[in-house]
Amino acid sequence: MKTLVQNGRIVTAVDDYKADILIEGEVVSVIGAKLEMEADRVIDASGKLVIPGGIDPHTHMELPFGGTQASDDFRTGTIAAAHGGTTTIIDFAVQYKGQTLTEGLDAWHAKAEGKCAIDYGFHLITTDLEDERVPELHRVMDEGVTSFKMFMAYPGVFLVDDATIFRAMSAAGERGGLICMHAENGVVINEIIKRALAAGRTAPKYHALTRPTRAEAEGVHRAIAIAEMAESPVYIVHLSCADALEQVREARDRGLPAFAETCPQYLFLSLDDYGEGFEGAKYVMTPPLRERWNQAELWKGLKTDDLQVISTDHCPFCMKEQKELGRDDFSKIPNGAPGVEHRVPLIYNGGVVENRVSLNRFVELTSTAAAKMFGLFPRKGTIAVGSDADIVIFDPDREQTISAATHHMNVDYSAYEGRTIRGVVETVLSRGRICIENGEYKGKAGDGQFLKRGTCISM
Repeated sequence: MKTLVQNGRIVTAVDDYKADILIEGEVVSVIGAKLEMEADRVIDASGKLVIPGGIDPHTHMELPFGGTQASDDFRTGTIAAAHGGTTTIIDFAVQYKGQTLTEGLDAWHAKAEGKCAIDYGFHLITTDLEDERVPELHRVMDEGVTSFKMFMAYPGVFLVDDATIFRAMSAAGERGGLICMHAENGVVINEIIKRALAAGRTAPKYHALTRPTRAEAEGVHRAIAIAEMAESPVYIVHLSCADALEQVREARDRGLPAFAETCPQYLFLSLDDYGEGFEGAKYVMTPPLRERWNQAELWKGLKTDDLQVISTDHCPFCMKEQKELGRDDFSKIPNGAPGVEHRVPLIYNGGVVENRVSLNRFVELTSTAAAKMFGLFPRKGTIAVGSDADIVIFDPDREQTISAATHHMNVDYSAYEGRTIRGVVETVLSRGRICIENGEYKGKAGDGQFLKRGTCISM
């Protein structure tokens, strides 16, 4: 199958030019001006941006949490991602306490197999790593899972002690792997939560008010310090505030391999969105939304490369029957929000249209940096001869209004309801196959392949 994309403006993290692209099978085979070649399909991209498929390196499809399960499975979640111009996700498999690493990973392979609309990989949430498990961690890396997530939060569920973090960083780092840290002081946060509940403060806004920015900053500081002692890189997930960003900036200024991502919710939403009533449960996620002034600092960090990646932390729970589990107690509201479908256009509008980042940086933040960080570049994250033909035809001038009535995520609300933005995904190719065309899903479950990733961080 040959596909010819003509007349588009090709934008990567480093290039911006007009050319045609010939796709043969699953890969880009020729890029040139005014290609005159026979093709089975011709796509006219006149007036459009032609960009690499987005890579969202932080999703939670089908994650059991808080007495329920994320409402998107690997089928609905990846279809929604494709509608938004994302052609690769890296989801989080979970090794629960008492399991082997392989048991945790196998469970997520079973969840995803035959369902995904786009390509996918896994990080592995690691809750148990005694010395005898280190060889198994290296075997998992040989199977293409080269990054691991550890928590300083959620005591009794995911939290691990500092010795385990050090052990994991040392073991992964020596083989080119990477530890992704949920960095919050969860032990202290639990004490603050107990005080709030005892005082009758049960509304959703208290989820945010019991998780101060200093708790996040302390966790980030400690994660970087442990990584420095382990002589290993570290990647901070879903960084939400200026306090935490300052810790990353200081480490990078000292030349340490400290990296971090943020998410659209921290760039566009704020503490004000919680309000006073239960509707604020829509925005119960961890870390929580922060005071609005933090947004400018995060955008600055994205521009100056103190933040390298924009992910979503997509972990949706419906208001009905799921978020309602915490109607009388904010600590029982399942933590998480939807976002995988609108990341690319939101960042285009908030970043490029509003002159916060360049067009090249927009591509880097939504695709290329994640590919380099997590062992997928140059197969993914760029448009180049020999790369996978993960390509998005993006209309920079059309507008769309975000709404739960029209989105494709399996959740009954939108965190951005009624927001009108400029920039619309028109056509999506996943490994050369038309996945989205004129807003319609053209693929089938199982089109996506599991990605065995290489060593991390070729930044």
